[in-house]
Amino acid sequence: MGDTLITVVAIFLAAILMFCFPLMDVSGRNDDIAQLEVQTAVNELVDKFRTTGEITQDELDAFSQKIAATGNTYDIELELQVLDQNPSKKVTQVESTKIGENIYYTLYTTQILDEIQNNAELRKALKEGDIVTVKVKNTNTTIAQNIKNWLYSLVGNDAYTIYASASGVVMTNASK
Repeated sequence: MGDTLITVVAIFLAAILMFCFPLMDVSGRNDDIAQLEVQTAVNELVDKFRTTGEITQDELDAFSQKIAATGNTYDIELELQVLDQNPSKKVTQVESTKIGENIYYTLYTTQILDEIQNNAELRKALKEGDIVTVKVKNTNTTIAQNIKNWLYSLVGNDAYTIYASASGVVMTNASK
């Protein structure tokens, strides 16, 4: 009877070692690849906003499709710190004849999307000195998260494994 119990335990441990850990490793690598793909897409999007000086609905839609191709669902957060310059002298960021300080006010995702939808050209014009931030995190549980939850019970339900963010200062005014 003792030999049978040891054999069953050995088979069970062998099954875990042969199937669960390689599956966890492969799914973890898939998460790493998705992380890299999403971070690259976020960097490209922020650079596009910075160089063109505008946020368009087409760019946001293409970005959403690109990151959705990883097989995960994402929460996309936009933040725009708009430069509210002193109106008495200065018009651009590089001019040295300004009086007073620059003050920023912040617009968030829903405010930015509302402005884009209310604009006939479906774009939000930016100006030099504005700061654009994009944050993306996955909202679904990946296979690697499920396996880790089953084996370790470490990852919570609200945790995310894929997160990317980038920000930058707008370098040019939007063309009209």
